[in-house]
Amino acid sequence: MFSTTYARAFLALVLWTGFTYALTISSPLGPVVDLSYAAYAGNATSPTGDANSSVVFFGGIPYAQAPLGNLRFRAPQPLNETATGNGTVVDARNFATPCIQQPAVLGVGSEDCLRLNVWKPANATESSNLPVVVYIYGGGLYAGTTQGFPMYDWVAENQGIVAVSVSYRLNVLGFLSGSAVGEAPDADFNAGLLDQRAALEWVQRNIGKFGGDKDQVTIDGESAGGASVVMQMVAYGGEKGAPFKRVVSQSIGYDPLIDPLSSRAETLFANFSIAVGCSNDTSNVSALACLREAPLESIVTGINAIGNGDIEAVVDGNFLPDLPSHLITSGRFSTVEYMGGHCTHDGRTFAGGKPSQFVTDQDIVALTFPRWPYVTNETLQEVFDFYPKVNATGSPFVTEYDRAWTIAGDVIFTCMDQLIADTLVSKGVENVFSFRWNTPNPVLLAASPYLGVMHTSDLYYLFDGTTSAANAGFTFTPFNTSEVLLSHEAIAYWTSFAATGSPSTLRSPGSTAWSPYLSSATDRLRMVLTVGNGNVTQSGLEQKTQFEVDRCAFWMQDGITAQTRV
Repeated sequence: MFSTTYARAFLALVLWTGFTYALTISSPLGPVVDLSYAAYAGNATSPTGDANSSVVFFGGIPYAQAPLGNLRFRAPQPLNETATGNGTVVDARNFATPCIQQPAVLGVGSEDCLRLNVWKPANATESSNLPVVVYIYGGGLYAGTTQGFPMYDWVAENQGIVAVSVSYRLNVLGFLSGSAVGEAPDADFNAGLLDQRAALEWVQRNIGKFGGDKDQVTIDGESAGGASVVMQMVAYGGEKGAPFKRVVSQSIGYDPLIDPLSSRAETLFANFSIAVGCSNDTSNVSALACLREAPLESIVTGINAIGNGDIEAVVDGNFLPDLPSHLITSGRFSTVEYMGGHCTHDGRTFAGGKPSQFVTDQDIVALTFPRWPYVTNETLQEVFDFYPKVNATGSPFVTEYDRAWTIAGDVIFTCMDQLIADTLVSKGVENVFSFRWNTPNPVLLAASPYLGVMHTSDLYYLFDGTTSAANAGFTFTPFNTSEVLLSHEAIAYWTSFAATGSPSTLRSPGSTAWSPYLSSATDRLRMVLTVGNGNVTQSGLEQKTQFEVDRCAFWMQDGITAQTRV
């Protein structure tokens, strides 16, 4: 009798103290991570059978409720993470369907796309506390997908990190504005940016289960992803802090940010809602309510009635209380460790024409400046005075095209990183690093040789030879021997910064030590990442020219950024 009573009491005690949580959930599908409210089975792979670089991938994990029906055009709503899982293991061995793109095609992409992916070293446990890098894809805030940016190599080559990539709503589904949105109590501006924030907060709560350290998070992005990184830095004017410690911004790029109640916002809303069939003039319910009830095929029609990139993030007075550039110059942002830069010829992608089309200043106005429609004639004259004509004494420009693409790049793509670096150094941040990517994507170069080291060249080397294509598509092209070396070197620099705050600490053997940027007339150093031949790259440090420093100082003045709206 005594032994039976004792056994029952012991069983009750261990159950009450949480013994059931010590039980390991397993699955024939693959390794399992149990988040208590849900368990996920991942896909374990090991290159060439090397157990020391084995990586487990978990794909398509929800970080918020699916934004369907009444949740369209609303901030992401949280999952119920307090519930206890029932022991069911979810198959997370593959990427989820991407968010709906623009141009939109019915059957490509899904609204149920608020999901993220995790790559972890196979031997990482809850006690590993590894630094985490979170990647935010670009694509103009109207297209993009996590599938095109695999982070397997990052973790395979640096077993001291955990990697994450996040999907967020795009185009009108993520960035619809206008008074109909502003006046609705259950709708939100900049939903796509709020998606990113929700994903970062999910990482704070859950990444420890994958072996990650929530206090050592780096966010990274390129183009619109780089712009997203900046917007996350300046979110709420810095008043709410940031769920990350470090950032990497690559070729920061976004179109002019408008007021959410401006006439342009109202016109875009009207064009979208009419195309969907939800004009206030033809419905007994509000246009917004109608849009939430509209079938997906009608939403697709509406998305395609809007020009690519016409829908953008807005200065909403809340998440973005002002233009990012103004928030940076006024010190209203979260202070972080920083690595940022751009591609040598980013501006060629955005000049608006081919070399032969640029002959006069007026050609630059007609082809390049439609991207920045709020720049005044007076400012344009200043620009043309500041960038010497081809035949002027001491002009660095060989052709009018050289002037055009340099201007197009400087407005934001090649100058915002200088503003951020200078400002952070002035605030006493020591871990500030700058770069110039100086090797082209060979696939894009073969198609358009005049673009040189064009926008997105860096992505080709950081993500396995990827080149983006329409509607969430992408291609992989095998590296040659020299390209492999640059890829390994770049990934080592990037993951070293994420792991330690310095790209030099864990750099590839033989790679140049990457000195901090600093910020004086003689110390604006940056790494120039350049492919080589044979067994070494040609990467090395350079000092920014005074002409480039002065050009960027011109474009980043508050009075000028008030016109470029960056």
